[in-house]
Amino acid sequence: MTAKVPSYYRETPQRYRYEGNSCKECGKVFFPPRIACDPFCTCTLKPHKLALAGKVKTYTIIHIAPPGFGDEAPYALAVVELNDGARITAQIADVPLDKVRVGLRVRIEFRLIQKDGHAGILQYGYKVVPE
Repeated sequence: MTAKVPSYYRETPQRYRYEGNSCKECGKVFFPPRIACDPFCTCTLKPHKLALAGKVKTYTIIHIAPPGFGDEAPYALAVVELNDGARITAQIADVPLDKVRVGLRVRIEFRLIQKDGHAGILQYGYKVVPE
């Protein structure tokens, strides 16, 4: 079994339930949830269920994948702006790489992210697919 990044486990509940938070004053939506909307803000943040659709703001094609993702390379990784204004980083699935573009409309789906070894732990999370 390989070592895991602690933040992955800390943020697992939000990643499974697509939860962020939003500022009651300015209305900005954050994912993962923050303590404050900016360092000098004294506002109150409230829980927010993320929108499940959005559009690709920018992307890159990963040709040399990190350990655990080698069988998926090449794949597209994108910053997606959801309909509620939150931005997430996600792998784009179910689309040929030459069809990925800025402005592509996508929706979030719950998918297998990684498998730790032959009989290891299955890690689930979100990926985005074209609408």
